[in-house]
Amino acid sequence: MSKVLVIGAGGVSSVCVHKMAMNAGIFSEIHLASRTRAKCDAIAASVKERTGQTVQTYEIDAEEVPALTRLIQQIEPRLVVNLALPYQDLPIMDACLAAGVDYLDTANYEPKDQAKFEYSWQWDYHDRFKDAGLMALLGSGFDPGVTSVFAMWLKKHKLKTIRQLDILDCNGGDHGQAFATNFNPEINIREVTAAARHWENGQFVETPALSKKVEFEFEAVGAKNMYMMYHEELESLARFIPELERARFWMTFGDAYINHLTVLKNVGMIGIEPVMYQGREIVPLQFLASVLPKPETLGATTKGKTNIGDIATGEALDGGGEKTFYIYNICDHEEAYAETGNQAISYTTGVPAMIGAAMMLTGAWQGDGVFNMEQMDPDPFMDMLNEQGLPWQVKELAGPVDF
Repeated sequence: MSKVLVIGAGGVSSVCVHKMAMNAGIFSEIHLASRTRAKCDAIAASVKERTGQTVQTYEIDAEEVPALTRLIQQIEPRLVVNLALPYQDLPIMDACLAAGVDYLDTANYEPKDQAKFEYSWQWDYHDRFKDAGLMALLGSGFDPGVTSVFAMWLKKHKLKTIRQLDILDCNGGDHGQAFATNFNPEINIREVTAAARHWENGQFVETPALSKKVEFEFEAVGAKNMYMMYHEELESLARFIPELERARFWMTFGDAYINHLTVLKNVGMIGIEPVMYQGREIVPLQFLASVLPKPETLGATTKGKTNIGDIATGEALDGGGEKTFYIYNICDHEEAYAETGNQAISYTTGVPAMIGAAMMLTGAWQGDGVFNMEQMDPDPFMDMLNEQGLPWQVKELAGPVDF
């Protein structure tokens, strides 16, 4: 029985808090804070209606470290779950250190004024958390998060080594909008338009954004075009699987999405540098995000499925030579909405955030310092995925992928 403070009130937070309330034996008290308390209140009302559990709500600017520290000290949670924006990771970690509380997030830090995200800033906090006797768990979403746990489960149970790894993220859902992003528009567009990077022979190789496209047949979805991108779990996987020769991340996008994004880029609407408009500075991408549909409003109209997983090739544990395994989850948008009031993109991130928190609170995962998912025993996390709505399956392929 443990008290938690969740920061952030978007779709992922909504899913996470709903699932925490459904696991009251682990999460005895749930406290929810964000810059806009009304969003927290809406989530709390939905949780009350669906589960009967009460969620306490607060208004806080997560970048104001002293104020956040005071709130944490007031609530006295065992764990702070950061589901706010990646820009806010470091201030929230600072507040956790000041208040003496463990920390968890789903995405690594990136500065507001630079379209760049990497773990180095947070890894630099390791000694401070270790010296304080606190634990920080990074990237407990789906990708990053589950995809890293998938890889480590394969390495524990199927493969002695992983030589090649491909992470495939397919959203086969249709929300009926002309153009919308499935999670925070600002973060989503920054990720998609950044240069692609993949790990090969001991270094990262950079290629232009969206320049490599292949078609793949996804179970329960069908054939989809997927594009090679950079994603943060490549950095941690390359660190914690030292024998890795090549690692790539792929995400599917429809032609309409790519066409809209290309036009927006060409007319300057995805820029992150301020411009003057009617006597005041605005950031084009932030303005664009303000007029696009909010991801948390898409659940009621989104139909279809997601399919996210890893294809790994390496030396088999059973002595059978080199083998290739595909491990993945299929999630239904409508089923996710029926359970939590949110579509599957939020569901596939919010559920692993809850499970990561459960791992820490139950003592299944322990340690002093800053940790990535790859450093933890995958088995209890994998068991909870099956129990909490994200069942996974694994199958052996005939050989390595040829794309």
